[in-house]
Amino acid sequence: MRLALVCVAVLAALCEPAFAAGNFSDWAAIVVAGDWHAHDGAPSEVFDNARRDITNELVQIGFSPANILQFSVRPNRYPAADLQASTAQNISDGMWDLSNQADGGCLAYFTSHGSGSGIVLGQSDLSPQQMSDIVDNACGTRPTVVIVSACYSGIFVPALQAPNRIVLTAAAADRASFGCGQSDKYTYFDACAVQWLARAGDFRDFGKDVIACVDAREKKDKVGPPSDPQFYIGAHNHGTFPSWK
Repeated sequence: MRLALVCVAVLAALCEPAFAAGNFSDWAAIVVAGDWHAHDGAPSEVFDNARRDITNELVQIGFSPANILQFSVRPNRYPAADLQASTAQNISDGMWDLSNQADGGCLAYFTSHGSGSGIVLGQSDLSPQQMSDIVDNACGTRPTVVIVSACYSGIFVPALQAPNRIVLTAAAADRASFGCGQSDKYTYFDACAVQWLARAGDFRDFGKDVIACVDAREKKDKVGPPSDPQFYIGAHNHGTFPSWK
């Protein structure tokens, strides 16, 4: 009986998906939840849920917890998470400090509501130029991944694109994204990002998998018009971004 149990345990372990950690120990990462409201103005955990779980996925693929900063509009609500308030100044200062502490690449993940002028950060908006300035100042020419999960987030691509960058947004510049209701756990895009980050193996496949996942979810739920996520890969991508396959 004991031998049989050992064999079952071994087989179960072999059937578990194995995710190899990538070489991200010297990368700096910020994960930002920019609002705490649903699309109808009611309270919602949708953005902080994504902030928390994207951070967990980054650790799973090899990022050091010491090199990740999380930001929330209601940091006092989550005392165990050691959060900073989601303000443009805090994010800029935090990204700068991290980039001096971890001198590899950079990753920034923003999730919030969006508009034609930027992404919501509490009572204000963060514009594409402001986000570009934050990333340029902290990360320069290092390999950098920027992910913006918000309606109309395609407006960020022209300001952020550079040969050393990968940019992924939840929607085109003129499209809404979906799933920020009061009872939603994640937005459609964030749900797909959480689902595929560890499984994808590299950022090129991650972007493709997330886009396919969002498209399938939108068709299944019969929402539209399609959000049309945008995916930019700079010319210096090959060989400069770690994989975790």
